[in-house]
Amino acid sequence: MTSVDLSQHGSLRERKKARTRAAIREHALRLFREQGYADTTIEQIAAAAEVSPSTFFRYFPTKEDVVLRDDFDDRILEAFDRQPASLSPIAAIRAALREAVATFTPAEWEEFHQGAGLSVTVPEIRARTLDELSRTIEMMADALARRIGLTADDLAVRAYVGAVFGVMMSVLSPDALAGADVGEQTLRRMDEALALLEAGLPLAPPRGTTPR
Repeated sequence: MTSVDLSQHGSLRERKKARTRAAIREHALRLFREQGYADTTIEQIAAAAEVSPSTFFRYFPTKEDVVLRDDFDDRILEAFDRQPASLSPIAAIRAALREAVATFTPAEWEEFHQGAGLSVTVPEIRARTLDELSRTIEMMADALARRIGLTADDLAVRAYVGAVFGVMMSVLSPDALAGADVGEQTLRRMDEALALLEAGLPLAPPRGTTPR
């Protein structure tokens, strides 16, 4: 009797799902560019990706989610889990962010830029952004709790993750997201903001001035 490597089978299945998900998102963003977000239907996206509408909904609950749910968060969290235990949580987050950014291809940067622009110009997507942010915060809380041996609902974990996301969001203004440099430059600013948090958020007046 021939043995079956179930782990390999699972890996192949996951890769196929990832390819399908990527194809749906790629065709959706292309159609949004060509004919506008409002004039693009889920049926058109599914047809372009050669899947059924029901398959679309298995990967993306709404049309807005096809813009908001890329795999960037997953890459960061996977990289975060790989960071040495000797690193502080913020240092691990910064290292994970840099590692995830380094994996982006030019085509993925273009998709990132387009998605960011849509998230600040399309009202329906802007309305869904808070829900998606809440989901990402929950994922980060779970990852941090695993790392330090607490539960995700621990107040210290919640406060820590809230501080991290607050600092990161401070550099994500609508103008920054809609700008042409939303990619590496914005993420570099995010890393700088996390460095300030790691240092205790020091505030110093410019040289030659006297604090009021």
